[in-house]
Amino acid sequence: MKYAIISDIHSNLEALQKAFAIIDEKSVDEIICLGDIVGYGANPNECVDIVRSRCSSVVLGNHDAAALDPSLAHDFNSIAKRAITWTADHLTEGSRSFLSSLPLIERREQILFVHSSPNMPGAWDYILDIDDAFSALRHFQERICFIGHTHIPGIFSRLGRGKSIIKDEQYLINVGSVGQPRDGNPMLAFGIFDSSAWEYELIRSEYDIQLAAEKIYAAKLPEELGNRLMYGM
Repeated sequence: MKYAIISDIHSNLEALQKAFAIIDEKSVDEIICLGDIVGYGANPNECVDIVRSRCSSVVLGNHDAAALDPSLAHDFNSIAKRAITWTADHLTEGSRSFLSSLPLIERREQILFVHSSPNMPGAWDYILDIDDAFSALRHFQERICFIGHTHIPGIFSRLGRGKSIIKDEQYLINVGSVGQPRDGNPMLAFGIFDSSAWEYELIRSEYDIQLAAEKIYAAKLPEELGNRLMYGM
């Protein structure tokens, strides 16, 4: 099976459309979304509609949950809180119904899919370094766990950080963010995993960042959310 794994779209329609244009050229069997479809950007409903129609499985992200219940954003910073309040006010009933139906985890073959961490997925813990990864690796039995949440792509195993995978090791793989990268690279990110060849590829691509940012400004969302797209921060 060949999987495309996308995460952290954050209502960035331009990035999502470009990601799917690339995916359509890759002949994948399934598209999995690791959550945070909404939040930050100006097109939450359009992004929900695309994910709902194109992805075979979707898990819940913390911004998706907070958009349904803004009281869950108590630990968000002030900018994120303003964005999630705006998002909650603009979600359609159809979008709300879809987001409220999402599970915290999905499984395929020897693969676990979760938004933040396999350890208490609903706690929304961040896996930021090798120590966090070592702890998380103890909390799943599958060969690979795919995550998002930090917006920073990376491959972790008990051997440390890596750039590729081998079949005999267990991995935690962060696919990065489609809609708001934070690794200093403004290009969108997502992953392609071929379970037959046991190969993983991180995809990076440019997209129309200027248009995505202009929509944020026009919607009167915090300007910082548009500005940061330019720098991948």
